[in-house]
Amino acid sequence: MKKDMQKVVDQVLEQYPAKTFKNRKTHIVVKTKEDPNPVIQANVRTVPGIITSRGCCFAGCKGVVMGPIKDMIHITHGPIGCAYYTWGTRRNKARATEGGQNFIEYAFSTDMQESDIVFGGTKKLAEAIKEAVEIFNPKAIGIYATCPVGLIGDDINAVAAEARKLYGIDVFAFSCEGYKGVTQSAGHHIANNIVFEDMIGKGNAEHKKYSVNILGEYNIGGDSWEIERILEKIGYNVVATLSGDVEYEQITNAHTADCNLVQCHRSINYIAEMLETKFGIPWIKANFIGVTGTIDTLRNLAKVFNDPYIYERTEAVIAEELSAMEGELTYYKEKLEGKTACLYVGGSRAHHYQVLLKDFGIETILAGYEFGHRDDYEGREVIPSIKIDADSKNIPEITVQKDENRYRVIIPEDRYEVLKQEIPLAYYGGMVKEMNEGTIMVDDLNHHETEMFIKLLNPDMFFSGVKEKYMLQKMGVLSRQLHSYDYTGPYAGFKGALIFARELAAGVYTPAWKYVTPPWKVEPMLEGKVVGGEE
Repeated sequence: MKKDMQKVVDQVLEQYPAKTFKNRKTHIVVKTKEDPNPVIQANVRTVPGIITSRGCCFAGCKGVVMGPIKDMIHITHGPIGCAYYTWGTRRNKARATEGGQNFIEYAFSTDMQESDIVFGGTKKLAEAIKEAVEIFNPKAIGIYATCPVGLIGDDINAVAAEARKLYGIDVFAFSCEGYKGVTQSAGHHIANNIVFEDMIGKGNAEHKKYSVNILGEYNIGGDSWEIERILEKIGYNVVATLSGDVEYEQITNAHTADCNLVQCHRSINYIAEMLETKFGIPWIKANFIGVTGTIDTLRNLAKVFNDPYIYERTEAVIAEELSAMEGELTYYKEKLEGKTACLYVGGSRAHHYQVLLKDFGIETILAGYEFGHRDDYEGREVIPSIKIDADSKNIPEITVQKDENRYRVIIPEDRYEVLKQEIPLAYYGGMVKEMNEGTIMVDDLNHHETEMFIKLLNPDMFFSGVKEKYMLQKMGVLSRQLHSYDYTGPYAGFKGALIFARELAAGVYTPAWKYVTPPWKVEPMLEGKVVGGEE
């Protein structure tokens, strides 16, 4: 019997004291026939005291957007813990090109101590840059401010400017202190502004036919290698992947592409829009997670180029890839069909993986973002109705204007308007539109709510970040960690879909879960309100 999801939500919310209940009520909504596009509160600060799973501004800037650039040295100016927090855990894979550099396996930090907090850390930072240049001779250096740096007022911009003069290389300063903004989304924006203003457009490479950029793809577990394999097989030239397995020089030439494929909308939609304004490069929302998602994206991209050769190659490659996996697709769908899943992940993954799960007959019954904005849930059409962006006061405003010398009309205006009606051109429809009726959407899901939803929904699997993974497994629920893929992958594209399905089937049918007794089988459901008591 199908559960009444609104009653499930009510049972979760009634555990809260009145003030918290009022707040969280706007963050947990149900898609219904009567309300197919419910309004959800997002991008607001977490209720103090609630165990959130969100990341910080520094994590979004250094850990997500900038860290995967392989031939830059990324120096964390702050305590060593911050450097380790954003190093290696996401498994951004990279391979050095012939004669190139790859510093991904290194963690660079000024390792600030108490004395540096008292007397300032700029001398230590300058010495770290000097040491990095002398030992590694990098193409460029990034400096990333952490919370104590912002609090004591270290001028990292001045240090960066002096280093540029001394060593003759690009040195960038990112004022991405962890406390800035609501979540790591603020860090994405800060990074993207500097990438756009100070990196993209500096290169002088020649334009190549059928050129694309992949934006918001960070090569976790090798995802971008699989995406690039498919695109290059069709005949596309991948100029830059921001920022999975990418070189600094490739980023400087990103303005030569003919189209931008936006994989993670939340982390990089800013750059896609700015590139269109300045250079005329159109963008489409892409999803290479799942067989259906990959096919739809490839066909949409073919329509952008509107070239007989690309149309022909697209269909030929799709047919070839499907033929190679046909038997396994059927096998895993038989194994997994009818299972239920919950998703709570950052970026666009809570949406993308619903498409992949649907390919194998798995129903998503709950989904949410760690750091989404309302448009990530409801679609870009709601942007004008969002009165205040909670991150905006901490992010410098930049003005983007048309580059009269390098602006290209890639899609004629009349065709552009027609194409917008056919494909997601300069548009993202949000997660809720592809969710089934009677499913739950949650923003900033916390530890308490996660436990409650598992008890009430009893899903077969729960996909999350690392902070939730072990708690979920202790509750006897299969969990896959989608921020780093738990030492496996890739999960993108055709081959990635099979790897993902193979691991799910192995997990669902493992006898290990028989030895775990879920808490709700040995303890009564909580009654009344949670500890915290009266208002």
